[in-house]
Amino acid sequence: MSLRPLVVKLGGAALSCTETLEKLFSAVSEYKDSAHRELVIVHGGGYLVDDLMKALNLNVEKKQGLRVTPKDQINVVAGALAGTANKLLQGEAIKSGINAVGLSLADGGLCKVEQLDPVLGNVGKASPGDSAVLQAILATGAVPIISSIGIDGEGELMNVNADQAAVAVAAALDAELVLLSDVSGVLNGKGKLMPTLDEKLAKELIESGVITDGMIVKVNAAFDAAKALGRPIEVATWRYPDKLAELFSGGNIGTRFTV
Repeated sequence: MSLRPLVVKLGGAALSCTETLEKLFSAVSEYKDSAHRELVIVHGGGYLVDDLMKALNLNVEKKQGLRVTPKDQINVVAGALAGTANKLLQGEAIKSGINAVGLSLADGGLCKVEQLDPVLGNVGKASPGDSAVLQAILATGAVPIISSIGIDGEGELMNVNADQAAVAVAAALDAELVLLSDVSGVLNGKGKLMPTLDEKLAKELIESGVITDGMIVKVNAAFDAAKALGRPIEVATWRYPDKLAELFSGGNIGTRFTV
């Protein structure tokens, strides 16, 4: 029986670690060849956006872990994410012998995107769309690398949280999902990695201030994904590429979210 496609969300901070990226894509290439499994990478690139905004003397503001994106700044954000970040990752993939295709959430109508909250500006929420074009690309053996930039029904560019974007892509493909970031997973109040987490405990950790800021967004996205896909979701780190094959094969190396 063939395996479901695997969507891997890669935290944008990984782009600052060239050596790690090389090992990561090497691990992806080896796993893809050995498991004969379709793989999709969805990425962010927050640090690239921050660096570019700083260079242009533009204000960086976040609310509840989400980047406020005024309409007059969306072109800058889109350039950093769908342009620079996407092509840097594609370049690393090609160097590892992977036939990579750079995409955005809008390509082929993969995800439907609408404005999340007017207060946040051009920040969108993605929902599953038509995966036919993506499936056609996967059928060629290529690895799609998808930025978290979407386009709404009015043609407006939208900045989508990369974790939430990965959930929508995985739902569109009925795929399994792994969220890779610069953190090992969710830590308890004593700084210890929690191998599993359910919603009840997560709510308690948020209310007590153990889970804060961007991790709240990541935790909520993981539970949304687990519900949408009807299966557990793993949040783990990209910092140890030697463990990724185990993770891709279903092993638990981070925090597994259950519903």
